[in-house]
Amino acid sequence: MLKALLLLVAAVQRPCEPQAPLGPSHDLYCLELVPTPGLTGVSGRVELSQPPGPFTIAVTADGRSRYLPVVSLSGLPSGHTYIAWVATSQMDSIVKLGAVKNGTTELRAIDFDKFTVLISEQPSGRYVLRGQSPSTRLFPPDLLEFSVGAMGQQQDTMADAMDHHHHGAGEWPMVPTPPQVTMLPAEMRLRPEATPYLPSDTAAPPAHPSQTVQLKNGDTLRLEAGTVTRVFKSQTSTMYAFNGQYPGPLLDVPRGAEVVIVFTNKLPDSSTIHWHGIRLDNPFDGVPDAAQPAVAPGGSFTYRVRFPDAGIYWYHPHVREDVQQELGLYGNILVRPSGGGAVNREEILILDDLLIGDSGPIPLGKESPTHALMGRFGNVFLVNGEPDYHVAVRRGEVVRFYLTNASNTRTWNLSFAGARMKLLASDAGPFEREAWVQSVVIGPAERYVIDVRFDKTGSSAFLNRVQGLDHLYGRFFPEVDTLGAVAVSAQPVSPDLGTTFGRIRSDTATMRQLEPLRRYVARPPDQALILTLAAHDLPFVTQRLMMLDSIYFAPVEWSGTMPMMNWASTANQVRWILRDPATGRENTAVDWRFKRGSFVKIRLVNERRAFHGMQHPIHLHGQRFLVLAVNGVPKHNFVWKDTVLVPAGSVVDILLDASNPGHWMLHCHIAEHLTAGMMTHFTVE
Repeated sequence: MLKALLLLVAAVQRPCEPQAPLGPSHDLYCLELVPTPGLTGVSGRVELSQPPGPFTIAVTADGRSRYLPVVSLSGLPSGHTYIAWVATSQMDSIVKLGAVKNGTTELRAIDFDKFTVLISEQPSGRYVLRGQSPSTRLFPPDLLEFSVGAMGQQQDTMADAMDHHHHGAGEWPMVPTPPQVTMLPAEMRLRPEATPYLPSDTAAPPAHPSQTVQLKNGDTLRLEAGTVTRVFKSQTSTMYAFNGQYPGPLLDVPRGAEVVIVFTNKLPDSSTIHWHGIRLDNPFDGVPDAAQPAVAPGGSFTYRVRFPDAGIYWYHPHVREDVQQELGLYGNILVRPSGGGAVNREEILILDDLLIGDSGPIPLGKESPTHALMGRFGNVFLVNGEPDYHVAVRRGEVVRFYLTNASNTRTWNLSFAGARMKLLASDAGPFEREAWVQSVVIGPAERYVIDVRFDKTGSSAFLNRVQGLDHLYGRFFPEVDTLGAVAVSAQPVSPDLGTTFGRIRSDTATMRQLEPLRRYVARPPDQALILTLAAHDLPFVTQRLMMLDSIYFAPVEWSGTMPMMNWASTANQVRWILRDPATGRENTAVDWRFKRGSFVKIRLVNERRAFHGMQHPIHLHGQRFLVLAVNGVPKHNFVWKDTVLVPAGSVVDILLDASNPGHWMLHCHIAEHLTAGMMTHFTVE
């Protein structure tokens, strides 16, 4: 009976269509219009659709969500002209969207955080329909309820809960809190129910910057995971590194090569290396117990890694990623592509963020990860392991940037101030067509390749610009993080590649390869996964405030604006879930089997009604896939990927190329979600 569910699922599902079990969220992406009192027989709704673009979430360069409004109206009296408008909540900005009529009309994009849609009748000018965006449900609560109201009625219970969740208060340093966010006293008392842990090795050497290692077919590389020291905020801390380098060595290899990598573990805990995105042989995938035994302290393991696809990849451990990856165990792999256009230089950038307090890194949970609800957001931003990235270029220089997100949880919205950016490729290959972009949205474990031309003398800031959300006061606020700067000299570059840069090229080989796969967009999914969670035994204040939070979930949670509640949640209290709706099985109990050489359409449904809905970067090991559609809107510029960001309440359809045999892993790449159970396996036979 449950298996029949998939047979009833439409090939595509739009947010304003009748609610389906595997459809996108109505209350996040469908806005109901209310007629003016006295006006009968008139109705309407607005689908907040996915605008065309290369990412699964559309935002402006400063991080505001963009929606393409699709207005559906009925019952409007004939003989009049009707105009759609959008206004901010304070009505201090009103924008004309265009003419509408009975039926469906697609209008220009909206990029307000909170807004009201109005339908006016011309020439009278009266408003006949109106509706508010889902984000307007965010209102400041009555703070008295939290201080002397409902919380006061539970005073004894709350005191007990606070004592219970004050575990290790003498050992846990206070976690940094964003200055723009107000914290309740009850929140400030929260502590994780776990033992604080940080490695300590007074004999560890200082870390060295990453070095490039050129490898060719048949070469052998030795990689050693060990301890190093780093200085952050004038405090010396023990961190982890490969070969003493932070990040690990950049491996530069030609497509088609196969190399031997001898891994030695000098850490205090077991570890492995996962070769993220590489379609290698299954025994060398680095997943403990599934592909190989975990490498004990002092032990070693030999990997044979082949590189069939050009692109930018990375490597990291697959044991307690929330600890080992956070402490610095990661590095890039550049598999050289052929072609791709001429540039003046290349820059390979791997981004990370660390959570640093006054005395150094905030400890991690020893028995269980902390930050299990939203993941561990950092407050110190690193590019290639350093908090202040700088590079000098000449005027007019075209630089190719290979971008990798190694953060535990943070999704970035990246741009270079005053410079034009062109998107070329993603995880495992080029886009069918290059595209101009205002910013690059990159979730954990994703990679993107961009060309940037710096034609203005001076300094171009490398920025992460997003919109933070203060749930307590129901307001959005801008957050701008300067990750570094590009110094542009007055000396002109030679050769000047401006003409070539200004052209948008198509990759004809990729287009020919992918064109036959477009037919899968119109087919129902073969499999589906619901992304959700279960929580228990959380502190009373967390439960109350999360009820407030559940009124509205932003498509992407850009920053840690609920730091204390998030910090105090552990994997003993939060279980993140991948559920197969056809069988009811969850996480590792899901047992999918695919025939080698088949193409499998998988629907990823990010459940809006979860206790805490947020985006999930879903990664499939050993394979590649295409993103077919987001919330029922087909993608028209395909690219091979291995990780996809699924926004809150959204449905993302992917097409798996099941070409690499073996027993593989599928999981959320927010490290704390993975450690809290959000993983499953599938077999390509």
